[in-house]
Amino acid sequence: MSQLAGQCLCGAVTVTFEPIAPKLGACHCEMCRRWTGSAFLEIDAKPGSLKADGPVKNYTSSDWAERAWCDTCGTTLWYHLTIPGHDYYSVSAGLVDDAGGLKLETEIYIDVKPDGYAFAGDHETKTKAEVEAGFAAFVEGTKP
Repeated sequence: MSQLAGQCLCGAVTVTFEPIAPKLGACHCEMCRRWTGSAFLEIDAKPGSLKADGPVKNYTSSDWAERAWCDTCGTTLWYHLTIPGHDYYSVSAGLVDDAGGLKLETEIYIDVKPDGYAFAGDHETKTKAEVEAGFAAFVEGTKP
């Protein structure tokens, strides 16, 4: 898939990246909901492909990740896995026009999603326990 380009609300931060796969993901964890006001809709960036220019700020939100935003307008930019040896970024789909034309294919933390909304369509889902078991494996170094 070719590179995608986007920007924050005010245009101060611009990003380019190549998606790992042509798909969108959604995270319903409590941190993502507080950070974005809803589910975090994201596109996974191919390792080493994310380039950003502008006033980016980061916040370490867990033992394994940080979140970034535009320091001018506050737009959500990406979730970054900070475990050594893993170059993983989930880029906010809202930065890219029409979310890159991609389709929602994965929802995580589905069992803690608020009852007030749901995404249509048939796609993969993972529970909190399933997702956190995967993170634990990364932290312990048992997952590639």
